[in-house]
Amino acid sequence: MNKIIVIGNLGRDPEMRYTASGQSVTSFSIATNRKFTVGGEQREETDWFNVSAWGRLSETCNQYLTKGQQVYVEGRLHLRSYEGRDGQTRWVNEISLTDVQFLSRGTGPGDDSPAYDNEPGGMDSGPMGDDADDLPF
Repeated sequence: MNKIIVIGNLGRDPEMRYTASGQSVTSFSIATNRKFTVGGEQREETDWFNVSAWGRLSETCNQYLTKGQQVYVEGRLHLRSYEGRDGQTRWVNEISLTDVQFLSRGTGPGDDSPAYDNEPGGMDSGPMGDDADDLPF
């Protein structure tokens, strides 16, 4: 089983793109914070997660999410490679979104951001075929 759940705040506004076949994909990052004490000294640690949403879920995230908003995300964790500007291959862990809940107010219609209802069979939650290779990120 491959499942990850993260609650955090958006580090940037979502960016929506389209694959060559016309499928929408939205990417954004989420930050989580953890406070702890080491030797009597308070410390804080931030972990960053890259998230990609596909299909109808992609469009919903792009419409309602904004930087700083708190969200619950659930999905599959996978390792993706890309070529950096220096020509070197880089690897990054990414969450392929299957469910999202908006925990703080957004900027959508009426300034309410409803929780996304994951209807069975009603959403495209992942890349189809080789479309993921068409993405510029």
